[in-house]
Amino acid sequence: MSIDKKKNALIVAKRLEKRYPEAQCSLEYKEDPWKLLVMSRLSAQCTDARVNIVSKELFEKYPDVYSMAEAETEDIEKYIFSCGLYKTKARDLSKMCKQIIENFDGKVPDNMKDLVSLAGVGRKIANLMLGDVFGKGGIVADTHCIRITGKLGLVESSNQTVVERELDKIVPKDMQTDFCHRLVHFGREVCTARNPACTECFLCDVCPSCEKDKNKKAR
Repeated sequence: MSIDKKKNALIVAKRLEKRYPEAQCSLEYKEDPWKLLVMSRLSAQCTDARVNIVSKELFEKYPDVYSMAEAETEDIEKYIFSCGLYKTKARDLSKMCKQIIENFDGKVPDNMKDLVSLAGVGRKIANLMLGDVFGKGGIVADTHCIRITGKLGLVESSNQTVVERELDKIVPKDMQTDFCHRLVHFGREVCTARNPACTECFLCDVCPSCEKDKNKKAR
């Protein structure tokens, strides 16, 4: 049976808003765009909780884009070691900071084209910046977003770029940023990857996967 994806997306967004009214980015960057950019790069294959811990000492040592740009990559590595992939991340952070200074007068750019020109920045990070910092909306197609919107029947692909494009069509721009943050909370508390709480889910009536998952548990 076909579903009205745009209608269902709005229903999902509104219910998520009711359940998680204070949804916000899990990365604690204190309204500094550059810090969010750095933390977003560190978060690859690492928990946000770990990034928040590591970043405190990192930003004490390098409080702005200029100080990090001047640092040796080996020195940056020492502070981000526990985030994993530390050599690649340190190299990206060093180059990213130099690019911001050389190409954008020390300020984080506010558009997709310029953001993805920075080392280590893909569309997922760029959309996070566009939504959280610049208020332009943006679908952050992370693992929670891809998995849950797939189960809800809002998207039919697991490809990050395709999911971003399809959700951008059906989720209102002014709701996109919080929608993605709320999916993270929902994915951790209710629609978990291994054992979703379908019998307690407030989205079950608009979720094609809900009955299937409930039936599996009933067997």
